Amino acid sequence: MIIAIASGKGGTGKTTIATNLALVAPAAQYLDCDVEEPNGHLFLKPEIDHRRDVTMSIPKIDHELCTYCGQCAGACEFNALAVIGKKVMVFPELCHGCGACTFICPEGAISETSKIVGQLETGSAATVTEKKLKFGHGISKIGNPLTPPVIKQVKKLVNDDCFTILDAPPGTSCPMVQTLMGCDYCLFVTEPTPFGLNDLELAVGVARQLKIPCGIVINRSDSGDDQVKKYCEREAIPILMELGFDRDLAFAYSKGEAAVSKSLSLRQEFQDLYEKIVAEVEK
Repeated sequence: MIIAIASGKGGTGKTTIATNLALVAPAAQYLDCDVEEPNGHLFLKPEIDHRRDVTMSIPKIDHELCTYCGQCAGACEFNALAVIGKKVMVFPELCHGCGACTFICPEGAISETSKIVGQLETGSAATVTEKKLKFGHGISKIGNPLTPPVIKQVKKLVNDDCFTILDAPPGTSCPMVQTLMGCDYCLFVTEPTPFGLNDLELAVGVARQLKIPCGIVINRSDSGDDQVKKYCEREAIPILMELGFDRDLAFAYSKGEAAVSKSLSLRQEFQDLYEKIVAEVEK
């Protein structure tokens, strides 16, 4: 079972929900797909036992074979190639590694080389149950403008035998979409404010385009207004958890600790959340 935990905006408590849920779920796996700013490890404190680079393919031109016909540049949807006179210019920062230029070149003058775009780290962390939590995250290389290739590699770590939690990047752009694709369920974390509602509507729209069922966690539910609840009622979206201000949770967060390891009441709330998600998926 693969669950994405996402939000239409940053700062809603997405990683707080994801990490605490991962610690109470039996046979769980936590994968941080927010590769530009992964922070789940700050709370889970995993032991990292393996690291490897993430690479993507970029074109390499053989100028002895190239006739400068321009078909490669014409086929590139991302303007990563330009043919100017007797010169082919490659812009690696724009390349998406799709391979179209290599495929279409009539002279076989284009091969592929690799560039490093990030790193994967995997390991395990202690949980509140007897089993270890499988951990993995991606770290995008500084200056790398394309995070989906790194996210794709993180998702290849998914273990089908686990309750896998994908901690998605905030927002509704390509990195979030890449994370949600192929998931069984999406849990959106929002807050009861006008901004929270606006971005929740956008995020739910993405999930529906991808045909992924979703539920809602309302964080800081004892503040703001009731417009998020009314929206969920109109759209028949289940609210699986309402989390009001909790001093234990805030205190644990400030120290980089998981609240479920400190508070029995919060542990029970997150165990209930896990059971509700499983029930929703089994529907």
